[in-house]
Amino acid sequence: MTEIIRALADLSGRYDAVFCDLWGCLHNGKAPFPAAVAALQGFRAKGGRVVLLTNAPRPASSVIRQLDKMGTPRDCWDVIVTSGDAAQMGMLSGAVGRRVHHIGAVKDEAFFTDFAEDLAAYAKTQAPITRVPLAEAEGVVCTGLADDLTETPEDYRAALLLAKTRGLTLLCANPDIVVDLGERRLYCAGALAEAYEKMGGRTLYFGKPHPPIYDLARRKLGLPEDTRYLAVGDGIATDIPGAAGEGIDAALLA
Repeated sequence: MTEIIRALADLSGRYDAVFCDLWGCLHNGKAPFPAAVAALQGFRAKGGRVVLLTNAPRPASSVIRQLDKMGTPRDCWDVIVTSGDAAQMGMLSGAVGRRVHHIGAVKDEAFFTDFAEDLAAYAKTQAPITRVPLAEAEGVVCTGLADDLTETPEDYRAALLLAKTRGLTLLCANPDIVVDLGERRLYCAGALAEAYEKMGGRTLYFGKPHPPIYDLARRKLGLPEDTRYLAVGDGIATDIPGAAGEGIDAALLA
């Protein structure tokens, strides 16, 4: 059943935990939304748990630093789970080979070096991941565009065609197509993955709306199986179908 609500407080008592999207819901890429911060703080004050569930291609530690820099209070969330966290496990397990070509920005370097404690331990048991030129790669890891302020997916057409010709699988660390930075719209890794699939290339996804990120969020939160979850997001192609696939309610920020 669809209903219109005015605020998260209107749902008080109906849910034990919230999976809340970040960009567009808690902040705009530059600063947190005061009303969103207050809503999550209020939910936690009544005993609720908050997971910030984001398709950011970087590990949670990197996102925490970003939120701190923005001035986002730490008392509005309990756990942060990123698409990058889930995708790191896929990469370390060899989902696209051990010799990979990276498409992404310098800001995403932490994807290859900054692992959670459990992932760091797992990485030590596996053969190392080596970044190589595209012509030598066994697979592609895409965290985004190298310069999302100036580039578009069309700038990567030649590289994607070469990867397709070589039969490489592309690991997409952020399924989002676009994101708004203040008043500016930027392309994300999902836009490159979409272009690659249209060429006939094979792509693996780990963020919303796909199951790996939700499985990881539940493990990190560690609540009972009968926990009542609510997914809050502004992505009609990510947050809403992701919640539906998990069998949980969703609140769309219009």
